[in-house]
Amino acid sequence: MRSRLPTLAWLALRNLGREMRRAALTAAAMAIGLALLIVSRTLSDGVHEDWIDSGVRLGSGHVVFNASGYRDSESLEDRLSADQVEAAFAAVERAGLPEAALTSVRVSARGLASSPDGAIPAWIQGVDPAAELPFSRLGTDVLDGRYLEEGDRLHAFIGQGMALRLGLRIGSRMVLTAQAASGDIEGQLVRVVGMYRTGVPEMDDVLVHIPLGTARDWLGVEGATSVATLLPHSTFTGQVHEAAAAAVRSTGVEVTPWEEASPELYSAVRIDDAGDWAFHLILFAIVALAILNAVFMSVLHRKRELGLLRALGLSSRQAGLVVFLEGVLVTAASGVIGVALGFALVWVFFRNGLDLTGLMPEDLSFAGIVFNPVMYPVIDVRHLTQSLFFIAVIGVSASFFPAWQAAALDPAESVKVE
Repeated sequence: MRSRLPTLAWLALRNLGREMRRAALTAAAMAIGLALLIVSRTLSDGVHEDWIDSGVRLGSGHVVFNASGYRDSESLEDRLSADQVEAAFAAVERAGLPEAALTSVRVSARGLASSPDGAIPAWIQGVDPAAELPFSRLGTDVLDGRYLEEGDRLHAFIGQGMALRLGLRIGSRMVLTAQAASGDIEGQLVRVVGMYRTGVPEMDDVLVHIPLGTARDWLGVEGATSVATLLPHSTFTGQVHEAAAAAVRSTGVEVTPWEEASPELYSAVRIDDAGDWAFHLILFAIVALAILNAVFMSVLHRKRELGLLRALGLSSRQAGLVVFLEGVLVTAASGVIGVALGFALVWVFFRNGLDLTGLMPEDLSFAGIVFNPVMYPVIDVRHLTQSLFFIAVIGVSASFFPAWQAAALDPAESVKVE
């Protein structure tokens, strides 16, 4: 059998050449299905990565270091000491992060923001402007004024929602009130130097950035409440989380990936991914039916031919293998064409993004992120490999039944077919 395999493969290829029209139509259907799958998958991966990047920049990064118990209490009592902050930085260095990774130290507290027009709840963050500017989206969402700078002392960067509710503008003074590390309620007078607008009400109405030194002096904190790490891509999260967690295991520092730190964002990505897979399953079904129909109809139209091959010496197994190889060859050819067509579509049509601005309302937000109306494709080798594997499995599997039918033909009855 092994020595005759090249002969059988040549015979299968010759049969496809004789039925070029049917083979071409089948290969075209499979190639178009695979190309659509590649385009859909790359756009989906791009959208998810944009969601994650937007969410972690406004949140706690891809990986965040906190003192044990802080995530539950959000209290300054459960803060990182200066030594633990150093341990977190050392863990980041030992995790083998890419050079593009960013790290930001923060002191956060829940409190009140007040002005002569009233008082509202606030989420106050003391940040290092030099580290936070490239880390957070806020520096690029400046609506008026400027972001915090090195040397700022009694300054604040607030959201548009907070400014409207408190009647603030650039240069206005406001009072921040929060519980200090000592347990006392302390107030801090600051002046507004800039306003931002992200489009997420949960951020624009409550989040205030002040200089890290000011927050430490005001709240009596030497260390920090968190050390946030931003990675160039979310796929690095697992590797970095495991390495960092192992490095700080004995220091009382907890390391949390973004999936746990931002469960709503993670759920949104998972739900959308499930919807994408439903669409992909439909494409898989179309490909399977195309190859099954083409090969099976080929068997029905060639009963006499297959019967003659059996009469001339081919065993039932060899006759079935010829038909099976026809399906495999069509699958392989359509796979190569589909991949080339899919990448061409991604490059030519979507390299500058797919703009859906006219189909989406402005500032559509969910789970703390604003949906970007421009979809940019991202090529994830792992996902593309999965898609190609499934296409190959479906194409090969769909060839089994026609091959079994060909192997089961009775030569004496088949040659009677006109």
